[in-house]
Amino acid sequence: MQGGLGQNIVIENRTGGNAVIAAKAARQAPRDGDTFLIDAANHPTNPVLLRDLAFDYEASFSPVSLVCFFPQVIAVKTDFPARTIQEFIEIAKARPATISVGTPPAAGMGHLVLASFERQAGIRLVHAPYRGGADAARDILAGSIDAVLITMSSIRPPVQAGRARILAVTSLERVPSLPDVPTLAESGFPGFDMTDWNGLFAAAGTPRGAIDRLAATAAAAARAPAVRARMDPAGAIMVGNTPQAFATWIAAQRRTAVQVIREAGITLG
Repeated sequence: MQGGLGQNIVIENRTGGNAVIAAKAARQAPRDGDTFLIDAANHPTNPVLLRDLAFDYEASFSPVSLVCFFPQVIAVKTDFPARTIQEFIEIAKARPATISVGTPPAAGMGHLVLASFERQAGIRLVHAPYRGGADAARDILAGSIDAVLITMSSIRPPVQAGRARILAVTSLERVPSLPDVPTLAESGFPGFDMTDWNGLFAAAGTPRGAIDRLAATAAAAARAPAVRARMDPAGAIMVGNTPQAFATWIAAQRRTAVQVIREAGITLG
């Protein structure tokens, strides 16, 4: 993106507060088109999960571009008897609330996907929240949990070591790097489409020209062969869409987040 913009990009990692600290920093910066926020699933989930937020996400930020998806997978340890997602569901129905599934972290996208999958499949699983995907991957590699719902990049080491088996992906379409792995949508859950993602946002009031310029630059970067060569093997699906398309998509994400969190009673505590 630096080449497309003709200027340097400085990445400031503002960690903490379920990404609220980073959002506040971007929101408080001058609205001159030089400061943007790259955020993820917490953008639509924080308003439902966090009390006493000092700002309204929807009113405070303008969508710029959906950068990429990170499809998640449902994978089991190698000695788990299920070979397909249908077999997994059958076993879960026969053994309610006994199969452990790790996700990173509590109230994260993996947890929301798991809750939605449980509800639609009519099963009860044992949720095991982890600090990060690598931690969940470590435990399935060790065989100490039955299954995980994590991103493709996190599951790769256990799969390559022959200690985990992927049953399904959570995106609407199959992932190019896993062409033989079915989606949940084609496995009895029509329309199922819940993934991790990254997107660019601007503080409300940022000049429209700056937003459109960054969106176009992000789209070009998403198509760049060098970027694809690095991101495709990790299972990322590069997007780089328009502000209007991203706004429509994020609005649907907000509706889904509210529904899943409230129906499943998900909290951060």
